[in-house]
Amino acid sequence: MPRRSWHVAAGRGLTRGRGKHPRAVTPGSSWSRVRWWILALGGALIVAAGAILAVKVAPKPAPVRPATTAPGGGLAADFAHLQTELHATVGLVVRAVGAGSKSQVVLGSSDFADRPAWSTIKVPLVIAAMRQLGVDRTTPPMVAAITESDNAAAESIWESLGDPPTAAAEVGKVLHDTGDPTIVESRKLRPEYSASGQTGWSLTNQAMFLTVAACDPRNQPVLDLMREVTADQRWGVGALPGVRIKGGWGPAPSGRYLVRQIAIVPAGQRGLAVVAMAAEPESGSFADGIRALTKIGDWLYSDMDAVPAAQCHV
Repeated sequence: MPRRSWHVAAGRGLTRGRGKHPRAVTPGSSWSRVRWWILALGGALIVAAGAILAVKVAPKPAPVRPATTAPGGGLAADFAHLQTELHATVGLVVRAVGAGSKSQVVLGSSDFADRPAWSTIKVPLVIAAMRQLGVDRTTPPMVAAITESDNAAAESIWESLGDPPTAAAEVGKVLHDTGDPTIVESRKLRPEYSASGQTGWSLTNQAMFLTVAACDPRNQPVLDLMREVTADQRWGVGALPGVRIKGGWGPAPSGRYLVRQIAIVPAGQRGLAVVAMAAEPESGSFADGIRALTKIGDWLYSDMDAVPAAQCHV
């Protein structure tokens, strides 16, 4: 009885879908058993072959590609979103290196056009001193002025260039040679700070200067020092690999800090990009200015494929 039930059930299962019922079989027939085994094995082989064929024929899924940010509009939209998290007035200019380069991205506020350069002016200051001395090596005051942002060292370099108008003209010549029209301040507008540091230096002009200066072999000793800035000043884009930086900061008469940074940033095989950025935090604190620029630096690194960059051709 169990054997008859099994055969009937199997028969129905094998013939289902054909619209026919199985023919009755005799339980004791050995030929019937063999025939059913052959039918069962054949069905299994057909199913297996179909599965193998399906695996071979099934198309491979298309690879998932990471989303990329397009230059221009894409960067502007991303930066506008970033600004909402910074709690600061910020500005950023990114430009490809090279004397003939006009490829640049300008983002954020333009309120920094006439704001003090602070210690970022020490880069053209040291270059001016090297050229006046006719040397290709930096002196200890030059090293201190760039790597530590030492104000006393920078003031000694300024004085070595001549009287204030002469010193201002020498530093101005370094800027003008790159196409930067900035006029270097020769007067101590605020007695407690250096004259050169009070120069109004726009982000656009800073980027213009650094675009050309980065590819001038005469500047290599100074550019090398920008790689050796002390750890406590490696904020902004300072944590990026291979970057060369110089920061500057100081309070307005109201006590609110302006924090700035210029940098030369590697952009992989595409070459180099220069960065000029500034932040004035809502709180007015130096620490919050640093945090704002560091967030911009992190964002910039994540979008480096979208920023303008080029190779130096010298």
